[in-house]
Amino acid sequence: MSTERMPNPAMLVPGAMQALMDVNKAVAATGLDGKLLALTHLRASQINGCGPCVAGGAGQARHHGVSTQQIDTVAAWRETPWFSDDERAALALTEAVTRLADHADPVPDQVWDMAAKHFDHKELAALLLNIAITNTFNRLNAPTRQQAGQW
Repeated sequence: MSTERMPNPAMLVPGAMQALMDVNKAVAATGLDGKLLALTHLRASQINGCGPCVAGGAGQARHHGVSTQQIDTVAAWRETPWFSDDERAALALTEAVTRLADHADPVPDQVWDMAAKHFDHKELAALLLNIAITNTFNRLNAPTRQQAGQW
């Protein structure tokens, strides 16, 4: 286990953590299902290897009633029967948005169209903001080696 390099950068810059938390609150206030927000947070955090966010995302998922099977298999969601069509659309969007640089067409029409089939513009906005803020936290925690369980 590596040790923390420095405190979380958002804690060191006055107002930064509050601003990030305010985005989380705004996303939650849209009314989008907390299960979807938790699953997308967990999946993006797994991709980015962010220990604190994977741990927090799993806890958030349990809090919102995500099944044990879903939490255990979200990294392999395509190969399991435990995800609904809207959850699959949200997870595909999460993976595409999190891995923007991996493809010439970062979010292919097929992924976007599937998400747009299940979510209206406000819901898509909430999903995209949730994915973006998760990636922000991942990109603050991973390079500074923040440790899970030390919040």
